[in-house]
Amino acid sequence: MIYTVTLNPSIDYVIFPDEQIRLGDLNRFDKSQKFPGGKGINVSRVLKTLDKPSIALGYIGGFPGAFIKETLERQTISTQFIEVEDDTRINVKIKGSEETELNGAGPVISKDDQNRLLDQISDLNQGDIVILSGSKPGGMPNDFYQVLIERIHEKQAEFVIDTTGKELMDALSKQPLLAKPNIHELEALYSTRIDSNKKLIHYGKELVSKGAKHVIVSMGKDGAVLFTKDEIYHGKAEEGQLVNSVGAGDSMVAGFTGVYSDTHDAKEAFRYSVACGSATAFNADLATEKDIQTVLKTVTVEKWEEK
Repeated sequence: MIYTVTLNPSIDYVIFPDEQIRLGDLNRFDKSQKFPGGKGINVSRVLKTLDKPSIALGYIGGFPGAFIKETLERQTISTQFIEVEDDTRINVKIKGSEETELNGAGPVISKDDQNRLLDQISDLNQGDIVILSGSKPGGMPNDFYQVLIERIHEKQAEFVIDTTGKELMDALSKQPLLAKPNIHELEALYSTRIDSNKKLIHYGKELVSKGAKHVIVSMGKDGAVLFTKDEIYHGKAEEGQLVNSVGAGDSMVAGFTGVYSDTHDAKEAFRYSVACGSATAFNADLATEKDIQTVLKTVTVEKWEEK
């Protein structure tokens, strides 16, 4: 089974103003949408689109949490959320001539509720995959992901890590099935500018040498690169109109993990990863099955040779 962990989910309230937002003035809009948000939740939604079952874990509270749970259950996505006293956050996304985001901090998670999630992880079976992604809410120790990873290892399960900075680097020695930084996150990890394929290959291989079984570095319109122990592949879909960058990376994680869990074919899983990420980027919401299949036909995957 694939489990997704979203420690700090949200309702993403997306508004589409007719004009540029004017600060300090009354603004009106006619079109808006509400989505269950959070990186792990996005992964579960795309896995469902790929007909790959998952169970969404994490924390929800109040009427925003109820909306998230009910929406996912209507989409027949299994959930085992832990309900907390404080409300789940609501993030506002303004899609005008420029994109503006207003993201809340989320609830504070008590020690007891942290332990409840650890107990859930302790019920894993060998071969399960846990996807850890996104930020932590208040009240959690800095090493909470590491504690989760230790529990996952104890159960001989696999994990995917999609976060940044020290949390990502600390996870590598535990051999994640997949690490997925984007190019800017990779630059930040090594305090450098990656302005050539040679540099990209160097730092991508560095993550593999530190323990990651697979690494995908996403590069927006320039596609993505897959690093394995023995091979490097560049993947790219036919260009389309960028509509929504939110969730594209989560869609890539879903595409790779869902297909790899069935096939253990990293190249084929990468092909789906690129298709899912691109299909989401071309949509107002996450990718649909039809769009994934359409984009999949345009994806090219070529082996890169180290020079």
